[in-house]
Amino acid sequence: MNKLEYKFLLTVFLLINLSNHISSAPVIIQPGLPGEDSQLIDASTAIKIANTSYTQDDVLFLQQMIPHHEQALVLSKLAPERTNSEIVLELSKKIATSQDDEITFMKAWLEDRDEAHVHSMTSHHMHMMGMATEDQINDLSNSLSIDFDELFLRLMITHHQGAIKMVDRLKDQPGSAYDQVLNDFVSDLDNDQSVEIERMNVLLTNLSDDPRVNLSAGLFHADEAIANLEKIITLKKPDGFFDPNKIIEEGVEDEDEDEDEKPKTIEDKAKNSRYPMLSFSNTDMAFSQDILVAGSYHGFNIYSLKNSGIPELISSVICPGGQGDVSIVEHLLIMSVEETRGRIDCGLQGAGSEPTPDRFRGIRIFDISDPQYPLQVGIVQTCRGSHTHSVVNSRTDEGNIIIYNSGTSSVRDQEELQTCFYAIPGDNRTALFRIDVIEIPIDNPSDSRIVKSPAVFSDEETGVLAGLWRGGDHGDETQRTSRTDQCHDITVYPSAQIAAGACSGNGILFDISDPYNPTRMDVVSDTGFAYWHSATFNNDATKVVFTDEWGGGGRPRCRAWDPLDWGANAIYDIVDGKLIFKSYYKMSAPQQETENCVAHNGSIVPIPNKDIMVQAWYQGGLSVIDFTDSENPIEIAYFDRGPISDEKLVTGGYWSAYFYEGNIYATEIARGLDVFQLTPSNFLTKDEIIAATYAFPEIGPERLFNPQQQIPMTWREQ
Repeated sequence: MNKLEYKFLLTVFLLINLSNHISSAPVIIQPGLPGEDSQLIDASTAIKIANTSYTQDDVLFLQQMIPHHEQALVLSKLAPERTNSEIVLELSKKIATSQDDEITFMKAWLEDRDEAHVHSMTSHHMHMMGMATEDQINDLSNSLSIDFDELFLRLMITHHQGAIKMVDRLKDQPGSAYDQVLNDFVSDLDNDQSVEIERMNVLLTNLSDDPRVNLSAGLFHADEAIANLEKIITLKKPDGFFDPNKIIEEGVEDEDEDEDEKPKTIEDKAKNSRYPMLSFSNTDMAFSQDILVAGSYHGFNIYSLKNSGIPELISSVICPGGQGDVSIVEHLLIMSVEETRGRIDCGLQGAGSEPTPDRFRGIRIFDISDPQYPLQVGIVQTCRGSHTHSVVNSRTDEGNIIIYNSGTSSVRDQEELQTCFYAIPGDNRTALFRIDVIEIPIDNPSDSRIVKSPAVFSDEETGVLAGLWRGGDHGDETQRTSRTDQCHDITVYPSAQIAAGACSGNGILFDISDPYNPTRMDVVSDTGFAYWHSATFNNDATKVVFTDEWGGGGRPRCRAWDPLDWGANAIYDIVDGKLIFKSYYKMSAPQQETENCVAHNGSIVPIPNKDIMVQAWYQGGLSVIDFTDSENPIEIAYFDRGPISDEKLVTGGYWSAYFYEGNIYATEIARGLDVFQLTPSNFLTKDEIIAATYAFPEIGPERLFNPQQQIPMTWREQ
């Protein structure tokens, strides 16, 4: 039948029905493409088209999952001839049995719906979802004993993670997994493989002979492992800085969730729990002369170091608001405040959710001339609060302190602060994509103010504010990296007139010769970095160590199967104003699922002719790292405790670890404050340790250490 005949018959059919008012089933028409003819279809075909019991995404998911499971069978069947581990053999047999049963189910489900043909896109997606490569399978085939066990577990964990990602992708599609049988299968697959991942992580961790592995848990009585360090003293949090009725600030699971919807893994349970507002967590430290100030979400504590560097509490200042990072300049203490509960008057009642003139988010300034009686003497309100700040200039000719402020939180309501604008497209007034340059008059801090808010990430040619990393992953098997609209830390080296910005999606080298107008010298990105977090120069400012805070600091990211270049350090040489990547370093002792662990704050240890750094890893403890050879960093000392809990993921561990006048001071988020000293080893001699103890700032005031401000150190003759 040609087109003219079809149109004629269709017209006649419609006219007959209309003219004779025949009481019959209405016509069912399926339109074609634009410009093409429609066609008549019967009711059964229409029902098939409109069938909502399953979607094409369901079909594609199962068609992809079958070869995914088949590879798990291939990997599992290699075990009997290559390992004598009863546990690995039992696991491989269990995986093979379950995957085989699931393949049978998936094939039957597809055949019952006449969907057994393989979708053409199946092979394209498989590599993205945890499938082992041919080279990896060959390596596994050629390995034996413990080598086989380790590689098998790593590949199988990655494989299971891929399956879970496929489930997540399916559930994101409209109408998917509506079929109850399929939904039950998908939920069971997700839960079973999540639990198996945790079990395999324990097995993989147990293969390590590092003394830090599997330390027993406890808030104040956890096991400890130490090498080439001596722990001098541990101080618990002072009164007023913990809740005696609930010392551990653990999450509370949501009891309203359906049993089938409740998360099954330790990390997922932590993600889906409700938490206090980190109200008593210890944060960063600053040092001046014989004073140590330890910040907290709840305020700060001032200690005297006159007793051979052993901290003795002088006073505690209660001023909630987080984050509580601190710096000291002469008699002034500068403190970062970011949370919405902060109040101008340091009140304990919070500020509510509605706009209010009582709320404070920004920079607080205290006079600590009398450390027993600090006074709040100035504030600077900012649009995104203050997550961290950097002292760029301790005293200008005009008597001002210059600081860079980095806000990483939401932009506050204009009803509360009129100068604050959010991300309105095309509106260059937005508070995003900026840092704040703040002046603090030393003799009159009440007049402190923002003097500039430069758009340091803008495109240099077009002026578009979002000129750097726009957010997202970098391709298959790469990290998802945050958008560059903020800096977390900007570490300044004023004497060298440079700064290193760890700025969410990028690492940036700044020229700060004009401190009011920082300009970019170089910008780098990294396919394994989730969030550029902090930076530390070596003593002569020829290198910089950037850290990646993958997981945000509250997640376990040092498990045996986590990549050693994710949540790690990236070491760069600085050559002619350019950042030249040299290597990664990550604390290598596998940690448990209940330990939040990722790279965090540290400082150099000033040993002549060497580049040494001490660094915190949250519940991964602290490491002392030698990066003199930029391409081959090595760990030369460490300390680690067991987790706070061996059942729940409870945030704790070291926020910062800094070297000051012979001691390493480390703030423990949940427990308090620890002090260590280096001991002679194959890596450091007694003379080198003594030299570091008596190092002092080459320029400016003696006996000073502020986070994110580096001063060149020199050495006295003994």
